[in-house]
Amino acid sequence: MRSITTKPFSKDILHIENIDIVCNEIIEKLRTNVAKKLQRKGAIIGISGGIDSSVCMALSAKAFGSKKVTAIMLPEQDSSKDSQVLAEKLAAKFGVTNTLVEDITKILDGFGCYQRRDEAIARVILDFNPHIDKAKIEIKQDVASNLPPIFSITVIKPNGEKVSKILPVKEYLQIVASTNFKQRSRMSMLYYHAERLHYAVIGTPNKHEVEQGFFVKHGDGAADVMPIGHLYKTQVYQIAKYLGVPQEIIDRTPTTDTYTAEQTQEDFFYQMPFEQMDLIWYGWENNYPANDVAKVMDRSTQDIENIYKNFKRKRKTTEYLRMRPIF
Repeated sequence: MRSITTKPFSKDILHIENIDIVCNEIIEKLRTNVAKKLQRKGAIIGISGGIDSSVCMALSAKAFGSKKVTAIMLPEQDSSKDSQVLAEKLAAKFGVTNTLVEDITKILDGFGCYQRRDEAIARVILDFNPHIDKAKIEIKQDVASNLPPIFSITVIKPNGEKVSKILPVKEYLQIVASTNFKQRSRMSMLYYHAERLHYAVIGTPNKHEVEQGFFVKHGDGAADVMPIGHLYKTQVYQIAKYLGVPQEIIDRTPTTDTYTAEQTQEDFFYQMPFEQMDLIWYGWENNYPANDVAKVMDRSTQDIENIYKNFKRKRKTTEYLRMRPIF
């Protein structure tokens, strides 16, 4: 349920005061949940060199001790090479020596992940060559548009030429369903190691991913505990700095690391920078009038009202992702 607050809206409203106390509370809760509620003796976490998984691994190392954390890198043929390099640097920074690399390319190939995805792309971009072209899905309309998001497929040729077309629903659904094999395969591998070691799987989604539905059901949305599921993205960055996450990870642009072309989370889903989205979401969630938020964010009241509608639509259309099985 959305709350009501009388605290004046400002750009500093999401600043974490007493960040040491907040981190210690998360660490203690993580320790209690895993040891007492789940009755597991350590943590399994997939690390990708992204900010969310990095913060979750740092918190886990402090909660259980680095020797009781196993960090797993799960690359596949489309993964950025930087991901593993940064993940290894992260593990070294927090003394996590129990690291594994599980390349899931063959698993995905067995599912037909790449073939099914490329077939759908080729029905839209007729000269698409998956062996040399790169591709990604984008939302090109402004977040303040009063319309549901329209997805496009963008193919980048070896010479740099870009070809974009609006995705028909059938092809969009097939591409997303195919690429979702990646998150589900990764989670299957994490649970293999968790069961082997009698550990708990640490989920990495933040507040926006959980509440806006930017996760894959039974994929990255499946975990035993989600220590940052209540934190806005900008708050995750605040904690990353406090914990000492490597600066290269903090400076890295958040990506989906899912498509062959580089794909930012902003282009694919959120449609605006986190610094703006966090504040406007807070305003919507806490029932701040659109005109109050508009003044602070230097936008029109109509823009903020449309963005509020966009948030409401996303939460409603992704509700099934957060639902438990219906009996």
